[in-house]
Amino acid sequence: MPLKSKLPDVGTTIFTVMSQMAAEHNALNLSQGFPDFRISPKLIELVNRHMKRGNNQYAPMPGLPGLREQIAEMVYNCYQSKIDPYKEITITAGATEAIYATITALIGNGDEVMLFDPAYDCYAPAIRLNGGVPVHIPLNQPDFSINWEVVKNKIGANTKLIIINSPHNPSGAVLSQSDLKTLEEIAAKHDLLVLSDEVYEHIIFGQQHESVLKYDTLRKRCIAISSFGKTFHATGWKIGYLVAPEEITNEIRKVHQYLVFSVNTPMQHALSDYLKEPEHYLHIAEMYNNKRKFFVDSLAQSKFEIIPSFGTYFQLLSYKNISDLDDMTMAAKLTKENKLASIPISVFYQNKEDNKLLRFCFAKNEETLERAAEILCKI
Repeated sequence: MPLKSKLPDVGTTIFTVMSQMAAEHNALNLSQGFPDFRISPKLIELVNRHMKRGNNQYAPMPGLPGLREQIAEMVYNCYQSKIDPYKEITITAGATEAIYATITALIGNGDEVMLFDPAYDCYAPAIRLNGGVPVHIPLNQPDFSINWEVVKNKIGANTKLIIINSPHNPSGAVLSQSDLKTLEEIAAKHDLLVLSDEVYEHIIFGQQHESVLKYDTLRKRCIAISSFGKTFHATGWKIGYLVAPEEITNEIRKVHQYLVFSVNTPMQHALSDYLKEPEHYLHIAEMYNNKRKFFVDSLAQSKFEIIPSFGTYFQLLSYKNISDLDDMTMAAKLTKENKLASIPISVFYQNKEDNKLLRFCFAKNEETLERAAEILCKI
């Protein structure tokens, strides 16, 4: 029997494509967003300790109570918001699972979901797989800000959910207090839910992260999603969590329990212990900001235009003064001929808008960044 694809226009993700191309051409890989430096030795030791103690069987479906308690304390430390660790926090198999479980639990046939392009590539497929309708709104250029008047005009009878992402992947833009207050007013007026992808919440430069959890009215209708993989540069662990009001949490957990049931146990125990020292998450931005500055300073003699990054571990570079090639072709050429892999930004747009921008991951050792900058300065 011939299969009918539910996602006929979806292929292999650009991250896999560019990483594979980098491997094939022996290129430096600044495309996929993973660090090339070690995670905390203490965190590794804690995992080993809990494995040896026998903490290797199923964790409770919502996550270890101890870890959820530490997350609630971290949320209070960062945002002065009191969260019930038992009723409002769920440990997930990475932020991607949290996003998928949330959309599956809340979105049905014909429900419209607003998202902002360039948007991370897992949002729209999850919406479509659940019968929803993605409504793509382009961010303003060149600062990747939200035009809230466009948002208001796009809201209709079927609009159910708005997805925001701050700090924003791929641009590094961040939402302001004014943005969150405007969102709060819009969501309340139109009775909308909000999914807030905050996986880079601890990687923000020169300002405070405006989490939805800081806004009381907004918090009652929002799902905040975070990632230990991003926070502690352990992306292969695939551990995240979501924070949502009890009523919403109950529905998401119904999906979560049949999607993955629970998340690996020794890592949860280790993270629970590790979070007891706030220093482990309060100063992460300083390390990444130093890396960002090192990379940007090393590009001073290049022809690339540097787009300001205020968060995440990504740096956008414009090549509009270098080439007229489309960004897919430019990314491939840079990988094959110059031995440096990046991500073309057009893949994050529904309409494949090409603004001559490439995304580079600076979560790398200085040696790697220096080699990458040398390549870029020669172009």
